[in-house]
Amino acid sequence: MEQERNNLQISEEMLTNLVTTNQQIPENAVRDLLIALITLKYTQSNSVCFALDGQTIGIGAGQQSRIHCTRLAAGKADNWWLRQHPLVSQMDFRAGISRAEINNAIDGWLNEDYTNAEEKQWRMNFNVVPDRLTQKEKQLWLQGLQGVSFASDAFLPFRDNIDRAARSGVQYLVQTGNSLRDDQVIGAANEYGMAMAYSEVRLFHH
Repeated sequence: MEQERNNLQISEEMLTNLVTTNQQIPENAVRDLLIALITLKYTQSNSVCFALDGQTIGIGAGQQSRIHCTRLAAGKADNWWLRQHPLVSQMDFRAGISRAEINNAIDGWLNEDYTNAEEKQWRMNFNVVPDRLTQKEKQLWLQGLQGVSFASDAFLPFRDNIDRAARSGVQYLVQTGNSLRDDQVIGAANEYGMAMAYSEVRLFHH
């Protein structure tokens, strides 16, 4: 099998068919939705993308199930937001460690299932080992993740994608549309006050 080159031009026209009660997509969200769509154009299907402030913050790609894509992307978006926590800037790293080691150490700070060996190695990155956030502290901080844009390279078959996306601050969506359960998906988006557009274009990349 051979797939032809995708020469589709991503444009704001793909965001004009709004199907939700909320018909307002601000300029910053338009930018983020376009960034998400461009990302999906070059991402292995099935895929979804979360974007915020002009950057991609979570991609779920190459999955057989759309909800698995959404869970992956949402988890990465959550992790990105947790890394913005003020405690990160206060971490006292050991002198001489590389940027990559610092990046991994911050990731380890958010990890709750390290083995004893991994935990020992992680602690060696610091002069003063930081306390990890509790689940309650994480949930409180994640409430600040808002205004996220979500794009899907094909239609959303069930409302579960909307429910999971809402937990990670998604307020603006673009998807292909025209699934058997469009009414349920639109209804879910309306429950959360989201604005959702149908691009009517599949961005499959195999």
